[in-house]
Amino acid sequence: MQLLALSLYLFIGTVVAQTCENFGVPLGGSDCDCPLGFGSANCSVPACGGDIFQGSQRALLQNPGLFPNITSCSCENDWGGVGCNVCQTSNACQAAFNAVNGSTSSTSNINDNGQNQTLTCNTSPRVWASGQLSCSVINPTLQSLFPGPSTLNIMRTLNGTYSPLPNTTSFGADGSLYAQLWYEGQEQFYCEANSCQQTLNDNAPDWQCNNLSCNCRPGSAFCGANITTDLTQTVALLTGTLEVSCNASTPGQPGSCAFKQRVINSVFGPDGLSLNGCTFGECVAQYVIDDNIGGNSTTTATAGKSLSGGVIAGLAVVGSLLLLSVLFILFGLFRQRRARRGGPSSVRKDGGVGISWSSLSYTLPPNNGILSKLGSAPRRDTPLVVLDDIEGKIAPGQIMAILGPSGAGKTTMIECLASKPKIGLISGSVNFLEPDGSSLTREPRIGFVDQADVLPPTLSPFEALLFAAKLRLPESIPLSSKVSRVYDVLSQLGLSDVANNRIGSGERRGLSGGEMRRVSIGLELVGDPEVLILDEPTSGLDSVSALKVINVLRNVAHDPENPRVVICSIHQPSSKLYHSFDRVLLLSRGRAIFDGEGGVAAASHFAALGLPCPEGYNIADHLLDIASDPPPSVKTTHVRGESEGNPSFASNSNSKEAVLADDSEKPRALASNASKGRFSGFKKTGYPTTFLTQLEVLSGREWKVLKRDRTLFATHVAVAAVLGVFCGGLYFHTDITIAGFQSRVGCLFFLGALIAFSSLSALYNLVEIRPLFLRERAAGLYSPTAWLLSRLIFDVIPLRLIPTIIVSTITYWMAGLAHDAAHYFKFLFILVLYSLSMTLFNFLLACVFRNGGIAILLSALTALYQMTYAGFFVHLGDIPPVLRWLQWFCPLKYTLEALSVNEVGSGLQIKDVLQGVPVDVSAALIMQLLFGFGVNNYYRDVLVSFAFIAGFGASVILVVWYSVRERR
Repeated sequence: MQLLALSLYLFIGTVVAQTCENFGVPLGGSDCDCPLGFGSANCSVPACGGDIFQGSQRALLQNPGLFPNITSCSCENDWGGVGCNVCQTSNACQAAFNAVNGSTSSTSNINDNGQNQTLTCNTSPRVWASGQLSCSVINPTLQSLFPGPSTLNIMRTLNGTYSPLPNTTSFGADGSLYAQLWYEGQEQFYCEANSCQQTLNDNAPDWQCNNLSCNCRPGSAFCGANITTDLTQTVALLTGTLEVSCNASTPGQPGSCAFKQRVINSVFGPDGLSLNGCTFGECVAQYVIDDNIGGNSTTTATAGKSLSGGVIAGLAVVGSLLLLSVLFILFGLFRQRRARRGGPSSVRKDGGVGISWSSLSYTLPPNNGILSKLGSAPRRDTPLVVLDDIEGKIAPGQIMAILGPSGAGKTTMIECLASKPKIGLISGSVNFLEPDGSSLTREPRIGFVDQADVLPPTLSPFEALLFAAKLRLPESIPLSSKVSRVYDVLSQLGLSDVANNRIGSGERRGLSGGEMRRVSIGLELVGDPEVLILDEPTSGLDSVSALKVINVLRNVAHDPENPRVVICSIHQPSSKLYHSFDRVLLLSRGRAIFDGEGGVAAASHFAALGLPCPEGYNIADHLLDIASDPPPSVKTTHVRGESEGNPSFASNSNSKEAVLADDSEKPRALASNASKGRFSGFKKTGYPTTFLTQLEVLSGREWKVLKRDRTLFATHVAVAAVLGVFCGGLYFHTDITIAGFQSRVGCLFFLGALIAFSSLSALYNLVEIRPLFLRERAAGLYSPTAWLLSRLIFDVIPLRLIPTIIVSTITYWMAGLAHDAAHYFKFLFILVLYSLSMTLFNFLLACVFRNGGIAILLSALTALYQMTYAGFFVHLGDIPPVLRWLQWFCPLKYTLEALSVNEVGSGLQIKDVLQGVPVDVSAALIMQLLFGFGVNNYYRDVLVSFAFIAGFGASVILVVWYSVRERR
């Protein structure tokens, strides 16, 4: 290997002289124009003795050999440093200059412009024109590999035209830097950089340069003499940006500097390669210093370090988000103010709205797909007719009961009348009528009360009704009018005595069943509906409570000032309850077998068909008996009941397929029903209130719920505090050995895993609140986006951010992580981003899967996947390529990397001993070796975390808008 290196050296140095070392400039032929301090045909031989003013005439080392050693050269008086390039006194500069230029003057030289041209030796780190420095390189790890003395020589040129040195315009262009590393007096590698700028902090200069390039001396101690310590590839990586930082030194005393570059920082830490015992020397005319020419041209006297591109990008993103938020709020306030001024001041009352329906049918499609095979839904090979060609009509001021046995289609009937979204095919039409019988040209106000009471348990009836009033009534109606409307409805429902009691739930006792049902009705009544439709409002109530509910509904329908249509399905009413209805629609297996006046009119109709009601028998029970097993006369005749002024319609029987089967207890499967026409009816459009109002009202409710049910918040805080103390104690004051650094990363990993699993509660909360959202969204109270935003605010801040800050802060200071505010807040910032990302991810799972158990299982499995690919348990570079790509979809990987990079970025140095060899290297190098993290990836990881947040957030919004809705 050495023979090959010698051959290459001789070939390069003598045969092809145009290839010059030390960045010499080929002159053609066999010569090179060499930089200061070097000579020979290829600029490889250092000068020996003399002074820096002698330039190319300077004496070179005699008999240099392959790697010249200049430790035997002695410097002239008042010159020092390796190569004797550093002046020590002003007399040395002036004498050397005079000797070269043939002048004998050593006194002040004042030119015609009054400038003092006397040379002085500037021994401070600051450069005025072109300065030299020579430093010892001292690092325990480097010295364990190369125990001899290492020295770095650097020439920095700020403005070569003001330097008295020869050849500075060729090798000292403005803003340039040349450096050579010497080991035991032999040159190992040399570097150059350009586009340099000098900035000053308290007269301590920082040199920032670009386009760094370094070349090895092949076969030198650093570059190939020993294959185990060959740094050739490492030297080749010394490219890009270079920084040379020096401290202000005491005159006459050695100073210290640092050589900083990306690769060097990764090995020796963010403070770079330490340079000690530095001597500075610059021969410069006194007038240059007096006039501060160098400082005025390219030096900033008190400039600080410029912001990095990542910081600027982050600030731009944050600023843009803040600006968009402000613009959004301002636009929302504008729309809110305009809506409150321009709309009606009360709900319009036009004398009531009637409703009619014709050819109303509902058919379920065949179900023989994968769901039926998995048992999730019953198998069905043919379409199933649930409603078959039903007609009817009801005027305002009447209350109708839809009767029938289980499976007759009562619930389906009222859902079709209310235009509820259905998974099957609805055909026919539902028309809303003006008082004069003409078709309604505007959207009617329809109230729908479901069979189950889904209410916020922590609110009172007054608060629940006021919430609905704020969102159902137009924006322009004053709040005082809405409150008055709530009190009127409470009085009308008989709830005034319990208006301020908690509604309660199955776990926490509150209102009775009848009172809860009346609250559900009140939520619709506060919007002053013109048509009120209810699904079995008396289900689960005792006879007294059921009668109270029906009496309330009857009073609502018969209100002389505001008559309404009230339609409700009833399963098995008592006799008194039955006689409260004005009209009755009797269904049997999807067909209407009676539609007319209630009371004894229905009994008379069936008595005429030979089905009299036994004396003393409940007429409702008698009608249900008939509908359960209708005799042939009812099946074939389809006689319609009549009511005064309101004709009723029974279904037509113009085909064989419309006849009820004798032996079926369920709706029939018909194939021809889909041809009866498409369904027509009103669909809800828009919201009564603006987005900002929706967000305000929803946030108000969330705040009340959070204040009154503090168990979840208190548990999160308590657990965070306990885990913080536990984790901090587990990693208490970790040391700076290699094992200690691994423990530090383990601490960071623990925090990330804790956030991943604790965010499961966000999923559970959303699953728990989902039924209420579905009910309120179906009622058109608010936008899904407003609901999501309010949920995010009152879930993330109290249950994610605050516990994250608590556990992280306790752990951070107990474990002894980077002790400065900047790194602490960067640490918190990345954990907050990860917490927000995991919260949105769990929101997404809760929205996609209706089954909360499946969602929780997938969330837990995803957390385990993240722990696997985070980089702590397995080195990411060792994963087989077929599986390695999965790391790019792991948020915890980016979080752990950012946390680790932030920790090593504080200047953490590893001090350890491995098999007797002292180790004093940057923790960044150990981080790369153990975990494969990139030392400059913090801001990249921040941007990726933002991308995950944006992706999960957009997915949640899309899923909620298009998937999380009622499907009946």
